[in-house]
Amino acid sequence: MMYPLLWMVSSTFKPDNKIFTQLGLWPQEWKFSNFSEGWNSLEHPFSLYLINSTILAVFDVVGTVVSSALAAFAFARLNFPGRKILFAMMLGTLMLPSHVLLIPQYIVFSKLGWLNTYLPLVVPHFLATNAFYIFLMVQFMRALPRELDDAARIDGCGTFRIFFRIIAPLCVPAFATTAIFTFMNSWNDFFSPLIYLTDSDLYTVPLALRQFMDSEGQSSWGPMFAMSIVSLLPIVGFFIAGQKYLMQGIATTGLK
Repeated sequence: MMYPLLWMVSSTFKPDNKIFTQLGLWPQEWKFSNFSEGWNSLEHPFSLYLINSTILAVFDVVGTVVSSALAAFAFARLNFPGRKILFAMMLGTLMLPSHVLLIPQYIVFSKLGWLNTYLPLVVPHFLATNAFYIFLMVQFMRALPRELDDAARIDGCGTFRIFFRIIAPLCVPAFATTAIFTFMNSWNDFFSPLIYLTDSDLYTVPLALRQFMDSEGQSSWGPMFAMSIVSLLPIVGFFIAGQKYLMQGIATTGLK
């Protein structure tokens, strides 16, 4: 499992003509300039693409966590007409292929004038459009004792105050799990930015890595692998920072 990653790390220090011809992980000829070439060889410095991906990932994480938490709280703790039917319909969207929605969504965003902006990549995350994360949080919230809500109401808390003061602090593991998955999906997303973004100064990291390859499939392999390693660092750091909450959230979700 680790060999492809180790091979990529090794290839970042090899000349292009040695990457696919030299066997073994230890380079016979070291080339440290792949990092500087990869950083500066594209139309814009690679730092711009890192900033663009970071901005999108941060907004996506905040929007997904907040909107999914509010929707999950309604399904898990509130009683309203049609709750079970709406919840079943929401779960049904998990079986709907995303490609089916591609053309209708593109038409809607085109009518709104949002093409070549970050809005199609950000706004849906603030509208609780991912049923998986809502279901994850619902299962976590259902495991919390209902007596907490009753005690809070006796003390004068309203619905929103119960959510922010009682439920939300207890759901930090579920929120962290959602944040980690959302960050990784947003950071690695290639297809959506490819569809909605046309200006190169708006490109994210996956689109920038694709620029190392020309139309004939030829590539600057060394610089591309070097920037691939750089692009992995934020994901690894984010995962390490939230690993404790991720494992706690997976271990306790749905268990009473």
